Amino acid sequence: MIRHVHVALAICLSFAGANGASAEEGTLKGFLNRLTGEEVTAQTPAPVRKVPQSATRIKQSFAPLVRQTAPAVVNVYATQMARAQRSPFEGDPFFDQFFRRSPGRSLRRPSSLGSGVIVDPSGLVVTNNHVIQGADDVRIALNNGRELKAQIVLRDENVDLAILRVDGGDTLPALDFADSDSMEVGDLVLAIGNPFGVGQTVTSGIVSALARNHVGVSDFNFFIQTDAAINPGNSGGALVDMDGNLAGINTAIYSRSGGSNGIGFSIPANMVRAFVAAARAGESRFERPWLGAAFSPVTPDIAEALGLDRPTGVIVADVVEDSPADKGGIEVGDAILAMEDRPIEHPDALGYRLATHPIGTEARFTVLRDSKRLEIVTMPARAPDLSANAVLLEGEQPLAGALVADLTTALSQRMRLKGTPASGAVLVEVERGSIAATYGFKPGDAIVELNGNMIDSAATLQRVVERGARFWRVALVREGRTYRQMFSY
Repeated sequence: MIRHVHVALAICLSFAGANGASAEEGTLKGFLNRLTGEEVTAQTPAPVRKVPQSATRIKQSFAPLVRQTAPAVVNVYATQMARAQRSPFEGDPFFDQFFRRSPGRSLRRPSSLGSGVIVDPSGLVVTNNHVIQGADDVRIALNNGRELKAQIVLRDENVDLAILRVDGGDTLPALDFADSDSMEVGDLVLAIGNPFGVGQTVTSGIVSALARNHVGVSDFNFFIQTDAAINPGNSGGALVDMDGNLAGINTAIYSRSGGSNGIGFSIPANMVRAFVAAARAGESRFERPWLGAAFSPVTPDIAEALGLDRPTGVIVADVVEDSPADKGGIEVGDAILAMEDRPIEHPDALGYRLATHPIGTEARFTVLRDSKRLEIVTMPARAPDLSANAVLLEGEQPLAGALVADLTTALSQRMRLKGTPASGAVLVEVERGSIAATYGFKPGDAIVELNGNMIDSAATLQRVVERGARFWRVALVREGRTYRQMFSY
């Protein structure tokens, strides 16, 4: 409508000038005087519009940025080999003479499709763990269509990241990391990936929010939120800033329909950088720095009691003896408000700050204690070895293949367990393809009762298992909820 009004006025002015009107009559003022018969007071003239004088002004485009970054974003194909279900007629001589089965037919190949980002020219590719979860064969396709076999170097289900290595025989295009802590709401970003398997796609948007938690896609809860369209298949793809650097790894969307609703979540680049550093160092698992303390959020009531104007920070609920927190002077009841001058809004924010902090280097905390702000310096270290006193359960029973350890505060903190009981035996690892895995047991499950026997340690659980039984009654705690199940074996 506005554009139409401007066109109409322009036509009228042109018509007035074409009919030999005076200089004063050819102006907007003169035209309105003739139209209304009244004198019109002078107004501020409209800004003069000029023809664009350069190609940059004529065409604003993300194309140069896409040409720079897109070659480093790849498609990831993950395939899992699985034995097909047995036919009810298999082995029947009558049906066998009509249905000739080849070995290839006895296998099905469930596959998943996602995206990845090359972060090292030598061939390191970062993607989401859920893209390659359980895969026996992983391949990537470069931007130019070239396909390469990939090896899984490092993966972590809790942060939902995985590192692949490919050998392209030459230097591959790679993205540098942005400082995701310097990003602000409103910054322009591009999302590059392979949504729905249609091929590499680029969408644009802004950073909608920072430090989003309670997303519910993994134990890691500290995401960049963006309105750049992210769809299934974009997982593991790049969130790129306007400098052409990797700002995050696209991981999840908020959707009720399965498509993009303009709310997507990316793992910040600083978290990805720490994960890649572990892979480069040859680590077999991603080790988060261990502080040795348990934390709870600051509620409005607690904030009021502490004299804070709003709920922020975390409350120290427990401190492990001789841990880095204990040695540094952190006490139960302290409110941690910041780490390295970065505000700590909630426990997930503290977890993120710790995860991106190098192990064995000092960390400075701002602590509120007895209405006084203190600066405490401590050195987060490697967590105690979980398998030092762990027991591998064997034999013909439902828990065979599970590595269990005593439930302790240190173990709960390292495994980020929630709602665990005071004692029990925790599953530290579950061997892939084991009996325990088949029955659905997972790392983090706390066994508190077996066949009517209260379980207070891994040794107690092992003794009960060795007795054997035909029926197994198990009570376990998973994420704060107690489950009871009966198995026959």
